[in-house]
Amino acid sequence: MKTGRGDGAAIAAALALATVIAHVLTGGRYGFHRDELATLDDARHLAWGYVAYPPVTPFFGRLSLELFGESLRGFRFFAALADGAAVWITALMARQMRGGRWAQILAALASLPFSIGAGALMQYVSFDYLSWVLTAYFTVCALASEDARWWMAAGAAIGLGMLAKYSIPFFAAGLIAGLALTGARRYLRSKWLWTGAAIALMVFLPNLIWQARNHFIYLDFVRHIHARDVALGRTRGFLPGQIKLTLFALPLWAAGLWFCWTSVRFRPIAWMYLVPLALFLAAQGRDYYLAGAYPMLYAAGAVGLESWRPFKTRGLARWAAALILVANAAIATLFTLPIAPVDSGWFKIASRVNGDFLEEIGWPDLVQTVAGIRDSLPAGERQHLGILAGNYGEAGAIDLYGPRYRLPRAISGVNSFWARGYGDPPPEVVIAAGFSRDFLQRNFESCQVAAKVWNRFGVRNEETADHPDIFVCRGLKQSWPEFWRQFRYFG
Repeated sequence: MKTGRGDGAAIAAALALATVIAHVLTGGRYGFHRDELATLDDARHLAWGYVAYPPVTPFFGRLSLELFGESLRGFRFFAALADGAAVWITALMARQMRGGRWAQILAALASLPFSIGAGALMQYVSFDYLSWVLTAYFTVCALASEDARWWMAAGAAIGLGMLAKYSIPFFAAGLIAGLALTGARRYLRSKWLWTGAAIALMVFLPNLIWQARNHFIYLDFVRHIHARDVALGRTRGFLPGQIKLTLFALPLWAAGLWFCWTSVRFRPIAWMYLVPLALFLAAQGRDYYLAGAYPMLYAAGAVGLESWRPFKTRGLARWAAALILVANAAIATLFTLPIAPVDSGWFKIASRVNGDFLEEIGWPDLVQTVAGIRDSLPAGERQHLGILAGNYGEAGAIDLYGPRYRLPRAISGVNSFWARGYGDPPPEVVIAAGFSRDFLQRNFESCQVAAKVWNRFGVRNEETADHPDIFVCRGLKQSWPEFWRQFRYFG
């Protein structure tokens, strides 16, 4: 039987390209997600670090702004490209494991659902995921070829991961455990592996220096976010969540885990899954944190399946496996791509499963409402006006859409917005969105509700449900520097 290894890689590349095209075609359907609005605003203030994440995602956000302007499709392009690349690299992993055409195709198909979902938004999830997949690929290359120089590439991928999100040390711990606990421990004495570790540190070093200069602010941020997620129940069901992540591909990655565990050459790959699984479970991580560990298991499972006798001799078995994985990708498409009109029945169903859709609706309407409140104020107050935003979605929306109404930039205490201050001179009157009445009355002499948050589709989301009132407040009870020192918070 001919393996058709080159054909498999070409088909996988076509699948990867198809995901990018699908994201470009649908990416402008609704609006910016609240997380994207924060990233876009950070992209206008390039730095080696930010409160909520390392610099890679804002960097690509800035690149998209330079290339595509404020286009929503353009802003999401590099995230889609990263996830498309991960599909192709998954197939290449199968190829490195000596998988033929069908193994490469099945591996790529299995990786499609997460790539489709993650690439729908411009978030660090996409770049973190790609970093895990690249690390796994270079590890497979090292193990398959026994060429220790591949560890330098793996180190570079780990360094890139540290600039995307700080989760890849969990994966690196699995890699070290996999080498130490198997016959591959000889690599721990290789100069190339330690050169790779040095490369990882050098890539990460600028962000490490930024963190040191900013008192390792991310640690404060992540403690707050983790406590919030635990309190809200977002960390419950980590193990069942792995089923949700993989759906019909579960038998394939389970077979891949067994394939690696029983393989002398690829056993470290099994530890690269088991160790982060245990660490995330112990640390009460969210289920999607482990997503980047599955492509290597898809590749291994596809290679193992390809060698199974019924699969080799019966075309029906090959096509049945492919169709099951295509169905997996179709389900992901229906629930993660913005393909339905906002007022349609399917949008209501999909948004109950994928709440991100709801947080893409209504930002231009919010800014238009704020502009209307500004226009209703006396001329003297408009000259000394500030817009106080409670969350990064509101702040990002004001900064994105506000210039068309000649609104001042938003001021906010959340995440990296706090470091940008409250303006000089400080405002005398503020329009406040995203705050409770109690908070505002504690800090201002007078506050009145001036409008309600709304959106033209009547969609109920966080903005309309949790903090719908927009206030006009006057007379800060303390000086702005005093207020600002205690105003910092995370979200």
